[in-house]
Amino acid sequence: MCDKLPYFTEGQVVKGFGRGSKELGIPTANFPLDVVQRLPEEIVGGVYYGWASVDDGPIFKMVMSIGWNPYYKNTVKSMETHIIHKFKEDFYGSNLKVCMCGYLRTMRSFDSLDELIKAIEKDISDAELCLDKPEVRKYKDDNFFSTCTQPSSSLSSSSHNGACTI
Repeated sequence: MCDKLPYFTEGQVVKGFGRGSKELGIPTANFPLDVVQRLPEEIVGGVYYGWASVDDGPIFKMVMSIGWNPYYKNTVKSMETHIIHKFKEDFYGSNLKVCMCGYLRTMRSFDSLDELIKAIEKDISDAELCLDKPEVRKYKDDNFFSTCTQPSSSLSSSSHNGACTI
C-alpha cells in the first residue's frame, strides 16, 4: 500500500448517506462511485490522512474513510473526506482534490455511535499530528493543487514517497 502513497485524486462532491453532519457532527465530502472504483487495489479500506481543496480554494488537512463503514453495514464502497476546517455551507457539486499521504487504521465496527465518534475524533487528532511532519507537509504545496484538471480524474504519483505510519 505504501508504494501507492501519496495518491492524488479528484472529483465532484456528491451527496452521501447524510450521516456525517447530522448524526455524527463530523461532515464529510463524498466522491462519486467512478472515483472510488478507480482506486488502485493496493489502497485497502481504512482511514487515511492527507490534504484537500475545494474548487481550487485553500488547502486544508483532511482525514478520509475508504470502505464499507461496518458500523452502518454499507453495501457500497465509499470515499468520505472530512476536511479539517469549518465551512459556512455545503459544497455539493464542487470539485474536491485530495492527496492521500498516509494510512491511520483499518475499518472496524463499533458497539455504539459514541465509540464511533470517539474513534473518528482520534483519527482527526492523529491526522493533524501526521500532517505536521515536514515529510508530509510538503505535499500541501504539490503542483496537483495548483493545476486545473478534469473533474473526476484520478492521478497517482510514484515520484513521491508518502509517509505511511504515525
